[in-house]
Amino acid sequence: MSHSEAAPEHTARDDAGEQRGGELRPGETVLMIDSRQRRYLVSLSEGGEFHTHAGVVSHDEIIGSPEGSQYRSGSGARFIAMRPTLADRVLKMPRGAQVIYPKDLGAIWMLADLGAGMQVFETGVGSGALSATLLRAGAIVTGYELRDDFAERAAVNVASAEGSEALDRYDVQLRDAYESVDPPRLGSSSQARAPGSGSAQYDRAVLDIPEPWRVAVHLPGRLRLGGILVAYNPSVTQVQQLRRTLDDGPWAFVETIEVLHRSWHVQGASVRPDHRMVAHTGFLTHARLIEE
Repeated sequence: MSHSEAAPEHTARDDAGEQRGGELRPGETVLMIDSRQRRYLVSLSEGGEFHTHAGVVSHDEIIGSPEGSQYRSGSGARFIAMRPTLADRVLKMPRGAQVIYPKDLGAIWMLADLGAGMQVFETGVGSGALSATLLRAGAIVTGYELRDDFAERAAVNVASAEGSEALDRYDVQLRDAYESVDPPRLGSSSQARAPGSGSAQYDRAVLDIPEPWRVAVHLPGRLRLGGILVAYNPSVTQVQQLRRTLDDGPWAFVETIEVLHRSWHVQGASVRPDHRMVAHTGFLTHARLIEE
């Protein structure tokens, strides 16, 4: 299934505008932040209006102003408009499946050592949060997904976050990764080839699926030697089974971690950890493929 035309109604992300912090334009998605740090994603359109319980702000007032400008609603409430980060988009994106939190997405990026032009195998794609992160790193992503509605939603969310041009590097297939894993179909700068077959191989495999051990057994020969596997699982019993499979296969440097996110309250002389934190969301297991 090709998603190169899955979301034509979404305007492509303007990288140049974001890098130089240019004026906000029609078609852009902006993050409106109120005085209590509540956040709202708004797609700007000429003549449009941003409505909240605190009043209305005209889109025409926002369009043409610099990022970081402040606005007042009719009731006097203050809002600041910013271009959203990928983390903002992930937390606000329409969901089919539960998304991976930004704290874990950042760790996956580093554990997988993602880079531009890498061939990355992903399953399942869910709402597209992980896919958008992989594509933001410049990777070429092959995703396996069982549900067509999830695949379509992921493509729309990716186009919204990364621009429609990112879909050229995004190949979502309605496939069961438990059954098999095929070589990538999209081109790559990687020269890795499966021994004796001439088939292209993946540089990385990132698994967000209930039984990753059933996919890991298909990866030797599909993932290049030295390639990295990263699996995200909420349950430690899933981790146990995955680790048993990896220990019995051609894998080395296996490690399982979790990422905890605790913010701090800093106000004058009062400095302390916040009472609430984003604690356990999932375990991250990573390993490298070696010669059998």
